[in-house]
Amino acid sequence: MITWPIRLALVVLPAMLALLLPAFTAEQAAPAYQPVLQYDPKRDAAADIEAAVAEAGRSKRHVLIEVGGEWCGWCHRLDAYLKEKKKLNALLERNFVVVKVNYSPENENEEVLSHYPEVAGYPHFFVLDGKGKLLHSQDTARLEKGKSYHGRKFKRFLTRWGPKRLIPSRRRRY
Repeated sequence: MITWPIRLALVVLPAMLALLLPAFTAEQAAPAYQPVLQYDPKRDAAADIEAAVAEAGRSKRHVLIEVGGEWCGWCHRLDAYLKEKKKLNALLERNFVVVKVNYSPENENEEVLSHYPEVAGYPHFFVLDGKGKLLHSQDTARLEKGKSYHGRKFKRFLTRWGPKRLIPSRRRRY
């Protein structure tokens, strides 16, 4: 014989699952942010930046807009440099949501780039906070050393313009 509490559980549990399942599947269906790591003249740069800002706000990071193109030799050097420098790349990923914005004859992204200071050379960085506010414009030539990039300068840039992390203070014992 089935007791009253078991009967109640047999009725209530399926009803609760039926109510909770749609919420669970809707949460699972939300697509994860996909970083823009290629210069693509066909992309909607405004939408890409908007998505990066949303992800930066959610993950408490800043946005690093990298303006350049497939034609840009220094852009390719930067990619190779960061691929080689694992710790520097980890610092970049920890502090920033990176979004590459194409600048080329096919698409100069004039409308999007008109909201930022003038670009002197490529690649060029713009740093935004998690709400989309421009914090800094960086000429990457200042981060170069010879035919590559300068590790300390690059680390200093990533640390200075990344989000400020709260460091617990040491308690004084009296």
